[in-house]
Amino acid sequence: MSRFRKYDGGDPLAPPVDLAEALDAIGQDVMAGYSPERAMREFLRRGGTDQAGLDELARRVAERRREILQRNDLDGTMREVKELLDKAVLAERGQLARDITLDDGDRAFRELMLDNLPSSTPAAVAELSSYDWQSSEAREAYEEIKDLLGRELLDQRFAGMKEALEGATEEDRQAVQEMLSDLNDLLEKHAGEGVTDEEFRDFMDKHGDFFPDDPQDMEELLDSLAQRAAAAQRMLNSMTPEQRQELMELSQQAFGSPQLMEQLSRMDANLQALRPGEDWSGSEGFEGDQGLGLGDGTGALQDLAQLDALADQLAQSHHGARMDDVDLDALAGQLGPEAAVAAKTLQELERALRDSGYLKRGSDGELRLSPKAMRQLGKALLRDVAERMSGRSGARETRTTGLAGEPSGATRRWEFGSTEPWDVPRTITNAVLRDGGASPVRIQVDDIEVVETEARTQAAVALLVDTSFSMAMDGRWVPMKRTALALHQLVRSRFRGDDIQLIAFGRHAQVMEIEELTALDARWDKGTNLHHGLLLANRFFRKHPNAQPVLLVVTDGEPTAHLEPDGEVWFSYPPHPLTIAHSVRELDAAARLGAQTTFFRLGEDPGLARFIDSMARRVDGRMVSPELDDLGAAVVGSYLGSRGPASSYREHFGDWYGGGRGFWV
Repeated sequence: MSRFRKYDGGDPLAPPVDLAEALDAIGQDVMAGYSPERAMREFLRRGGTDQAGLDELARRVAERRREILQRNDLDGTMREVKELLDKAVLAERGQLARDITLDDGDRAFRELMLDNLPSSTPAAVAELSSYDWQSSEAREAYEEIKDLLGRELLDQRFAGMKEALEGATEEDRQAVQEMLSDLNDLLEKHAGEGVTDEEFRDFMDKHGDFFPDDPQDMEELLDSLAQRAAAAQRMLNSMTPEQRQELMELSQQAFGSPQLMEQLSRMDANLQALRPGEDWSGSEGFEGDQGLGLGDGTGALQDLAQLDALADQLAQSHHGARMDDVDLDALAGQLGPEAAVAAKTLQELERALRDSGYLKRGSDGELRLSPKAMRQLGKALLRDVAERMSGRSGARETRTTGLAGEPSGATRRWEFGSTEPWDVPRTITNAVLRDGGASPVRIQVDDIEVVETEARTQAAVALLVDTSFSMAMDGRWVPMKRTALALHQLVRSRFRGDDIQLIAFGRHAQVMEIEELTALDARWDKGTNLHHGLLLANRFFRKHPNAQPVLLVVTDGEPTAHLEPDGEVWFSYPPHPLTIAHSVRELDAAARLGAQTTFFRLGEDPGLARFIDSMARRVDGRMVSPELDDLGAAVVGSYLGSRGPASSYREHFGDWYGGGRGFWV
């Protein structure tokens, strides 16, 4: 047996949501100091390249709300009543003028009565309630006023009643009165000893036709009735005092008696007592000229309340908010199916981010980027770095297999035990020259040449990143983190034999894991303790005596702090000679350990440039001054340059390294 359900929107052939863009955006915000939870919220608010975000949906909700208020007014029923009244009076005057059988005195009395009707529409309707109409057309128009008022008042509390009771008979009106009486009895009993399921079912069996939404229990019935009644009250609150007074006076003429209004007032009081949490006191400022009847006006107030609820759901501002809180049916009803599909995609995206392992919750209950997410983000950053490097010379990304060493560009004769790959063109050339061009070509051992390689050494990489006040103040915080993550990913994925240590130095220095550095908030303490950072780097180098030390320092300021023998930090600005001396001493120690040193200078301060240049020259190192966008490429390029000959580097990454970017050095 097959079961079908309502289609919930979206392209059934669309691929699963792509997390790459979301993860990249979240990673950037995390590196800027956001928590992963907030970063995820920010992405959902902004949306993706081809995906509307929460802000866009909220804007459309606000626009829809504004449109309702600016287009409509609440005097539609009053206008319709006045039109019917004018129609009745005009028809009656015509009948009086044409009827030659009517007594002249009676005609004059009737004309005088019509001439002196009150200017107030409700008062005029009330005064004509006992008038003996001579015109059948006028009588029908006047009776339509009473019928319209009754249907509008019912439509305020029960959506669809205006159309359902059009042309209703007296028997139909009695059925409505009986339903209202039974409903009020049910509400009052529920407020007292309570209503049993059997009593509720009996009521629905008898009057269920009046409730097309088919409530399943007493609570659902109360919710539906109270929401509509509260909207009707807000509509009344939104009217001018004159409009409210006129409506209250006209209501007494509904169906030709005040009984309907009495039952409705009783119902409103019961609902307000049972559902005090509904908005019974609110109001709206309608500014348009399209008149709404009582039922349509109440529906508009309900729409406004629904739009307010959607705005709150889309704001995701309360603790524990989730995209699953968004009412997709309400969103589709107000903004159309496309908006619901966009929200549903955001729901799936949030769910995928939480369930895919990219975010993990720590022992403190806070979300964090998982190692899986860090790897994915690192790959994206590394890919961006490679594109920046190769794009300068028109090169493309190259994938190579794991050779035993770096090709030197030369070849040599094969010897027993050689494991290098053959140089095929040279080998075949040797065979052809030896045989004088005979066919077929026969290769002998003496013809074989292999690619000459240089042994690849293990490297111990210390990346020192400045985390002082100026880095955060001048917008260098995120590029620094992106650089660290890209280099970390490169070492961990492509050069697994190398070791890397990340050292952050501000007022003091500390070794950090990549996850810790990525999530590090901007630090506002003053101080650039390069001395402490170099101490930690040298300790790292000494732990790897068989590896080639590589020292990479990213900074935007001269050393202004150093570590005293007792572990206290000495800070002085301008830089104190003692601080410079301590820093130089540790830099010399790194040079004695054989470290290949590169300084990456951020900023345009000439004094800083002279100082770092002298530091680099002292240890036969280099100073690089990249733009912020190129910092990652510069650091990665320097590391790759330390892994082998410059020619090998150029083969993979073009002309960036070794003079291609003149402003670097």
